[in-house]
Amino acid sequence: MLTLASKLKRDDGLKGSRMAATASDSTRRVSVRDKLLVKEVAELEANLPYEGYYQGGKFQFETEVPDAYNMVPPKVKCLTKIWHPNITETGEICLSLLREHSIDGTGWAPTRTLKDVVWGLNSLFTDLLNFDDPLNIEAAEHHLRDKEDFRNKVDDYIKRYAR
Repeated sequence: MLTLASKLKRDDGLKGSRMAATASDSTRRVSVRDKLLVKEVAELEANLPYEGYYQGGKFQFETEVPDAYNMVPPKVKCLTKIWHPNITETGEICLSLLREHSIDGTGWAPTRTLKDVVWGLNSLFTDLLNFDDPLNIEAAEHHLRDKEDFRNKVDDYIKRYAR
């Protein structure tokens, strides 16, 4: 469950007690960032479509939103161990929109939102599953070598780590 609004309320209470009347530019920028995030998180409460190899798994992601958001992308890591060609077993993610600069021109732009990140992550489990340019080479080669065994390993990971 996304609970950013309640976290922001708690943080505002702490800010008030720590910082009397000093409002710097970075504080104002963070405030704008926080307002953007509250709006975006509210829009994310719809259910996402789900299909493919990873159907039935529940995958947790950690998202760090930098102070310079939305000029720079959030940092995202998969916390659930997964057998995936574009996500390493330690959680690094290969998704071009998470890159500040991307060769293919689909990297981060200030017009992108957290909703785009969530849709991009969702696509990694469906139509953007990329075996041709993998981050986890072993998983991609496994798929090319034996699709049924790849599916079995994905299912095993889901049973062990993603329930």
